[in-house]
Amino acid sequence: MELGVLDRLNTSPLTWLQKTAYASPGLALSLVGVPLYVYIPKFYTDVVGAPMAVLGYIIMAARILDGVLDPVVGYLSDSTQSRFGRRRPYMAVASTALAIVVYLLYNPPSVVDPSAAAAWFAACLLGLSVAWTLVDVPWESLGPELTFDYHERTSLFAFRDGMILAGVLFAVSTPTLLSWLFQLPVNADGERTKYFWFALLFAPLVLATSWWCVFMFRERPLEKSGKTMGLLTGLKYTWNNRPFLILLISYTVAGIGANLPATLILYYVEHVLGSQRPELFLILYIVTGIIFLPGWVAVSRRKGKKKTWLTAMALNTGPFIGVFFLGPGDEVIYGVLTFLSGIGFGATVAIPSAMQADVIDYDEMQTGRRREGQYIGIWSIMKKLSSAVGMGLALAILGRAGYVSNAEQSEYVIYMLRILYALAPAICMILSFMIALAYPLDEDKHRAILETIIKSRSEQVARDTAP
Repeated sequence: MELGVLDRLNTSPLTWLQKTAYASPGLALSLVGVPLYVYIPKFYTDVVGAPMAVLGYIIMAARILDGVLDPVVGYLSDSTQSRFGRRRPYMAVASTALAIVVYLLYNPPSVVDPSAAAAWFAACLLGLSVAWTLVDVPWESLGPELTFDYHERTSLFAFRDGMILAGVLFAVSTPTLLSWLFQLPVNADGERTKYFWFALLFAPLVLATSWWCVFMFRERPLEKSGKTMGLLTGLKYTWNNRPFLILLISYTVAGIGANLPATLILYYVEHVLGSQRPELFLILYIVTGIIFLPGWVAVSRRKGKKKTWLTAMALNTGPFIGVFFLGPGDEVIYGVLTFLSGIGFGATVAIPSAMQADVIDYDEMQTGRRREGQYIGIWSIMKKLSSAVGMGLALAILGRAGYVSNAEQSEYVIYMLRILYALAPAICMILSFMIALAYPLDEDKHRAILETIIKSRSEQVARDTAP
């Protein structure tokens, strides 16, 4: 392709600073988001005094709202026309609202009755869901526009997903670190102080990283081609995008499998291994994934995204099957298997993100429009669905097997726990692997897609400028 054409499609390398600026909101969003479903429900029931059942309904309503908003916000950000771009205005305004709502959620009023506590939680969580989506979907949609280079995208999304994983790591460990640092008492006052500092530290980080990303980039003018495409028409074209469907289904199946051990690790470590330190293994897994992620980016440049993804899935799954055969006292072996499995973990997260950007180019070749937002919206829904299914199946099956809280478990419960924690995720990953084999795009095919896009855009410009 000619140099001028490459420039128009923005295939020049991104600097380390640019990649960091784009990726940084992922760190902040993970830091304030992970505790919402790990720590905050218990904080509101045990400290603030909100009824547990009501909180469950509120969380469910927030997740449903998320599912509805994702494709709508994606469509809006695709369709928005302004001198500041399509994505960045949403990020700039919504991040300000998100930082405020995060602070309010983590710092509820001191003296409220249960109904008022539930109302405060509902208002904050639903407001957070709206603001979060208005930041997250445009931010993720901005990524595929920053570079059209096949390999540069892998590096960019490795930066982004590495930041997200780092945010998860810090989110899991920071509350405990704050309690130790300030020597907080294990009571209501200590919990309130802990989350006050948590919000004071990280709510501004949401605003700072989002605005850094906004100011660091200038969105290119949207090249119009064809008539405006409605939401439903766009969804029809999306479901006709075969590479996207293969990628989405494979990623969703793998996500269901990944959420099984994520949900059950506390139960497995306690009842199968007889250990009380599950956070150590979780930290080991995440840190290993982050450390080896740059290596997978290098492998992808040599072998391509599909082969790298398949290899990472195999490495992520193979050692973990051995966890099924462990028992009391096997913590060292479990740690070794966790480390080996973690080597492929980062790539199973980041490589599909880079592949997703390529299938969005395939969509432009079909439709003549840039519709990152709608694709990110659908992708987000399926990520949440895989999380809900994985968590729901894990707890429901374990409950029906006879699990009893705060008690010694039967042999049958232990057996089912080992199946759900180790074998079921492996089956999901194997199925995901088989689906991914059908993924058709590689570097050569992607180059042909870009050539078709260039030709189409050039013809559209010629028509628009003809006398």
